[in-house]
Amino acid sequence: MNTREMTDRIATGHGFIAALDQSGGSTPKALRGYGVDDSEWSGDEEMFAQIHAMRARVITSPCFGSGKVIGAILFEKTMDATVEGKPTADALKARGIVPFIKVDEGLADEADGVQLMKPMTKLSGLLEKSVSYGMFGTKMRSVIKSANPAGIAAVVTQQFDVAAQITAAGLMPMIEPEYDITAENRAEGEDLLLSEILKQLDRLPEGQQVMLKLSIPQKAGLYTPLTQHPKVLRVVALSGGFSTDDACERLAQNPGMIASFSRGLLQDLRKGQSDTEFDAVLGKAIDQIACASV
Repeated sequence: MNTREMTDRIATGHGFIAALDQSGGSTPKALRGYGVDDSEWSGDEEMFAQIHAMRARVITSPCFGSGKVIGAILFEKTMDATVEGKPTADALKARGIVPFIKVDEGLADEADGVQLMKPMTKLSGLLEKSVSYGMFGTKMRSVIKSANPAGIAAVVTQQFDVAAQITAAGLMPMIEPEYDITAENRAEGEDLLLSEILKQLDRLPEGQQVMLKLSIPQKAGLYTPLTQHPKVLRVVALSGGFSTDDACERLAQNPGMIASFSRGLLQDLRKGQSDTEFDAVLGKAIDQIACASV
């Protein structure tokens, strides 16, 4: 797929984007959930080898290439690795799946009720490498924990500032200001978030687009103005700690949003499952998430 084909696939494809980008501190937890004990690896290289084996098993599962997964978000080490002898991005594109790369370097300490992204000291080099691998877009995450107008404005401003650098490099930025689903006054804060995003979208040059990855809002349909905005390629939803069933039920109440789930997709997969069992469990999750994304 070339850039035009990948853009069309994301803009109009029926399905969802898989989040396969666990990294750093979240990897041991993801491995434990998959049934890999901490004693089965030692050091970062062995840890990442274990998580890549899991991701490769997901990517090569017949149901993953069924057409219901239209994109996948990768961690840098996954992008650098291979699947069935091909660079991971090429293995995905061969299955009709558009590749994205996680580019943030983690979260700063909380201030004004939010966690901004840490300074991106490696961004330029990572963007250059991502272009060379044929990636389509990027993803970067901040977190909002309270309805603090100054904090929410700071999160959105930082995201759009970095998005401009990503766009200039020739990649599609996926902006993710996650709203903590356990936060108090979430409905009020999500109204503020919508307002700040709309302000930033209005400042984008004509013809320029971004993607948005947002927590499923407390008020169903809140983000409809974003799903219809000409400067937004697609709005995707994170599962945010909800179970697959809960996330899909809530997502289905928000027309125009599609899923970009991690836990909701992978939570029932286990290393010890036979290939038949693994494919059946993954296929069931894919069908359920794709249905909620229509």
